[in-house]
Amino acid sequence: MDLSARYLGLSLANPVVASASPLSHTVEGVRRLARGGVGAVVLHSLFEEELDEETERQARLVEAGTESFAESLTYFPDVPDADRGAAYYLSLLERAAVAVEIPVIASLNGATPGGWTSYARQMQEAGAAALELNLYASPAAPGTPGREIEARHVDILERVKAAVSVPVAVKLSPYYTSVGEMALRLSDAGADGLVLFNRFLHPDVDPGGVAAVPSLGLSHPHEGRLPRAWIALLRRHLAIDLAGSTGVEGPEDVVRYLLAGADVVMTTSALLRHGPEHAHVLVEGLAKWMAGRGFERLGELRGLVAIPDGDDAAAHERGAYVSALREANASLQGPW
Repeated sequence: MDLSARYLGLSLANPVVASASPLSHTVEGVRRLARGGVGAVVLHSLFEEELDEETERQARLVEAGTESFAESLTYFPDVPDADRGAAYYLSLLERAAVAVEIPVIASLNGATPGGWTSYARQMQEAGAAALELNLYASPAAPGTPGREIEARHVDILERVKAAVSVPVAVKLSPYYTSVGEMALRLSDAGADGLVLFNRFLHPDVDPGGVAAVPSLGLSHPHEGRLPRAWIALLRRHLAIDLAGSTGVEGPEDVVRYLLAGADVVMTTSALLRHGPEHAHVLVEGLAKWMAGRGFERLGELRGLVAIPDGDDAAAHERGAYVSALREANASLQGPW
């Protein structure tokens, strides 16, 4: 059975990809993921805020007459994650890329052009097989026009694409006014792939401390429904790769994403819950499912439930919505 996959022009042994997470904060963590059986690893994200901090740090070094930026890449003691900046990230990327045989994809997380192009180029030079731009934005100003945010994100992609030659994927949120139109704009702007979706990490309110507090929860299988719906809608309209992300817990979730039309399936929460070796469970479960139905290659099942080209997507979604409500009402009424 052939489980090999192609993603961003890269050859993968299987379609299960470890998405950005604390598991890839060290070279040994990346090795564990590779041994666990994933087809590729997305290194944990380098945040825009870290780029700003790194710029300030290097400016202080230059003013003090100490080591240059290039020299600083060669010395990294074991420091807490919170203190690791862009220079450490580049060193980690360089070491991880040669430590494993699977592709290592670098990740940039931000919302403004900033220093993205410079660091994207350095990530490529450090050995990144591809780049993933995590366009995470939650505009707090009520007056910020949605079109302004969209234009900013397209601009970031175009700048990065102009700076590097490796493939570039965009990880976007489901909160655009028109996700489909934004996907088409990013495709037209040069994206080699889209990752659907990143998760909005909702803060919460602590009534005891009377304060807003950060809240980070692992995803659950039911959260995969939204990205799968959009992958099924977009599959026939985009020539670029699509990665499914969120809600991948077991092999059946991997199968669902592939049937919807995903080229690869990304997971973080399941690997954090069960350990990197859980990737073997996902891959072996996929192989077992395929064997039970006579599939020999991923291409035979990928996109089987995608919305056919030419169908009225809006009518299709409306029909599914109405059907779901009718089924829910019927089940709630019961025999009584």
